[in-house]
Amino acid sequence: MRKEQGLHHIIENYQVSRAKACKILNCSRSRFYYQKKMPAKDLVVKEAIQSVMGNTRKGRNKIIRLVQKLYPFLGSSKIRRVYVKEGFSLTRRMRRRIKNNPANPILVPLQRNEEWAMDFMCDVLENGRRFRTLNIIDHFNRECLCITIDFSLPSRRVTALLDRLIENYGKPKRIRTDNGPEFTSKWFQLWLKQKQIAWSPIQKGSPQQNAIVERFNRTYREDVLDANLFVSLDHARELTMKWCWEYNHEREHESLNYRTPIAYAA
Repeated sequence: MRKEQGLHHIIENYQVSRAKACKILNCSRSRFYYQKKMPAKDLVVKEAIQSVMGNTRKGRNKIIRLVQKLYPFLGSSKIRRVYVKEGFSLTRRMRRRIKNNPANPILVPLQRNEEWAMDFMCDVLENGRRFRTLNIIDHFNRECLCITIDFSLPSRRVTALLDRLIENYGKPKRIRTDNGPEFTSKWFQLWLKQKQIAWSPIQKGSPQQNAIVERFNRTYREDVLDANLFVSLDHARELTMKWCWEYNHEREHESLNYRTPIAYAA
């Protein structure tokens, strides 16, 4: 590597030929033209990784499990080596240091409807108009209870949606949210009081205290919002509905011991 850098430095700064530069540094001229080729055995592993990855980003352990389902004869160490070497690794984000203990830590419940989590997201249509999504999950098995998409989602729409979910899934004991205006409004607080549901707000400026739904939001954004160009709200709703079914019934979760939310609840 150092000789290659020296060759380029001599050619660019002293305007000599490649042959003379190689003679000065006592190296072969083939160094300019040789390109490393991937071995055939690694090429098979790379194609297998690309086939299971598709258009979405997946972690190393999940890729290894998916590849070995299709190709049981491939070892995990070989898949890991090609996965890292070919640049499929996910970028690690530096964690911010938290000086104080979280004011409202997450407790993973042992049964359904102990605690739900809600959060808003936003994206744009093809014509540039912004829309919002309201994501609701159950902390027990990470099941996606609902993703509602519309241009406006005020607190009255939020409570109406929660009423329908309660009819289908039962009433939760707590609902964890941030301190957005839809959740701090008088209408939402009055609805909680009437339904006898506890409000579990996170500390301001601390989204990590709502980490489960934040992790869900990241997966939804990578798989649906960032992967598609929506022409209308109905288009976004259709793709979201298909993804939610796959997320609950087919997608294995490492936090659930590699089981789907529906299988874990059962």
